[in-house]
Amino acid sequence: MLGREVATLVNGVQEPGLNSVTFDGSRLSSGMYYYRLQADKYVETKKLLLLR
Repeated sequence: MLGREVATLVNGVQEPGLNSVTFDGSRLSSGMYYYRLQADKYVETKKLLLLR
């Protein structure tokens, strides 16, 4: 909620089709985080609740 970027999972062009990335939140505190998915002109922001 402080507006800090905590991780970048992918920053670049991906091949068309199904792609997946594993997120390791082991170094983060419990709490509410926001993540953003962006593909060309499509941008979506969602919430992620991290519980320990």
